[in-house]
Amino acid sequence: MIDPADLRIVLMDSATAATLAQVLPLLLLTLMVEFRRVELHRRGNLVATRILLGLFFIAFGIVETAFVLSIDGTLIPFSVSDLLAGLAIFALLALLFFFSLLDSPSSRRQNDDL
Repeated sequence: MIDPADLRIVLMDSATAATLAQVLPLLLLTLMVEFRRVELHRRGNLVATRILLGLFFIAFGIVETAFVLSIDGTLIPFSVSDLLAGLAIFALLALLFFFSLLDSPSSRRQNDDL
């Protein structure tokens, strides 16, 4: 009989998970800087663009949390500190998503002057 307490799920080795957990947020930040620079969030259908961006952030947050949980070598079981770190990263990604949709102060001033 299989004991559920012995269940171990391994996504990848711990070194790869640690590297991806560090590199992916930097790539996301670079993506968001370029996203703001070309103002994609203000073109076309705003609702559809924001929904797609939100879905991307949710998917990215889930993948990043899985990598953080896998740093010790296994996805399940995980330690509480890994879970807290993953949730903190997920919360920071939510803040980044919120801030990416705000208008810059310079564009607000230009709109007020018109």
